[in-house]
Amino acid sequence: MTDSVQSLERRIARLRTAVREAVLAGNRDRASALRRDLREAEQAWDAALAAAEVQAEPRPAADRPRPEAQETGTETRSPLLPLRDQVYQALSLLTVPAAPRLIATVHEAFFATTFPTTRLTSLKRDEERSFRAAPFARPYYLCAALTADLLAPARGLLAISTWPMEVRVIGSLSPRVDFLTGAIRVAEAIERLPAPVPAARRLLWRFAASIPAAADSAASTNPHQVKQAALAELAVHEQADRETRRAAARRARTQLDDVQQLFGSRMHDAAQQGQRGRGSDQK
Repeated sequence: MTDSVQSLERRIARLRTAVREAVLAGNRDRASALRRDLREAEQAWDAALAAAEVQAEPRPAADRPRPEAQETGTETRSPLLPLRDQVYQALSLLTVPAAPRLIATVHEAFFATTFPTTRLTSLKRDEERSFRAAPFARPYYLCAALTADLLAPARGLLAISTWPMEVRVIGSLSPRVDFLTGAIRVAEAIERLPAPVPAARRLLWRFAASIPAAADSAASTNPHQVKQAALAELAVHEQADRETRRAAARRARTQLDDVQQLFGSRMHDAAQQGQRGRGSDQK
């Protein structure tokens, strides 16, 4: 990985922290400006990483990908980054909470490495333990998406701690909104690639197949067309979803402590346990 990529990663981490601080301080203008800088830095990071991959020297024959990896157009090799950083890369590309399977598929398509999704369950527990032991000691944490009604962990969805709360809470329309947003981000990432990547194209088709007017077939899938179709549907749902998320985010900031804002509230479960306990005492 080049110095340029590494410096961009440090800049992205600093910008994410600055965005969070601006949002929590209620400074909307600064938060908006910082988000624009963050998007530009992430786009530059994608471009720098793609350029570094193209310039990389061919690997020795003994280290070449297996035949099945060559058929899919991706390389299955030992990751250079820890698992949490790989998950962070994939989520940063999507910019929305995602399930482990999608996270792994995105990383394989754009970063040429994959990982078993079963490891992500223990990873989230490790992240919570780390945060409880030393809050905000890391630039970011992999955390839970929260349900808008109970502010509890949304089952099977991971997010990044530096994202605004409005992105990390999930209302009734949010799964569709996040699906469309993910499709847009994947299409944009493909447009930035210097050469076609079959695995990324297959991923785009998986999105396009569920979006009206996005594509007629896998062979005809076009990133620009998918993006425009996703944007058209997103315009239908986005405002209502945004209102739900904003209301839930306000409740979360008021009702939850730092740990609960990242990993969810267990208050609902505790209340249920307390009711069961009181019922047992009355018997």
